Amino acid sequence: MKHSLFSPSVIPKGILIGAALIALQYGSAAAQDNAQSIARAGSQTASAGPAENFTGQVRVEPLWPSSAGISASGAYVTFEPGARSAWHVHPSGQRLVVTAGHGLTQEWGKPVQQLYAGDVVWCPPGIKHWHGAAPGASMTHLAVTGMADGKGVNWLEKVSDEQYRGR
Repeated sequence: MKHSLFSPSVIPKGILIGAALIALQYGSAAAQDNAQSIARAGSQTASAGPAENFTGQVRVEPLWPSSAGISASGAYVTFEPGARSAWHVHPSGQRLVVTAGHGLTQEWGKPVQQLYAGDVVWCPPGIKHWHGAAPGASMTHLAVTGMADGKGVNWLEKVSDEQYRGR
């Protein structure tokens, strides 16, 4: 009779019992972590961007939180005309996908850049920047933000009107 590597005659009984206990203890959690899940559209509560971090009207619609499965959060952020973030840095970087409208972004010490639907922006870790809508248009982007030690952003001072206008 052939023996399987996992048959009781090949593996000591104590190891099999220990493995079974570990599987029982962690099996259901692992199965949940490995299962596909769906967060239905509109199931997350959208909120206004806080005035200390944004100028103008901004709507933040969370899509997913950072988790053990992926250390990045996601949100749609909509900026009304002229609205913008404060200067900030991301400890683990951020990717923006402009989904609608016309926007602006600027890295500290560099010129303001135009953004349009379909553009993808990579904000490297530790680089001071801001982003928002152009003066006459709204802009929505999908923000995928990396997390480091539970933090995705360090907020700094607000963008002045002169900085926003590129002066």
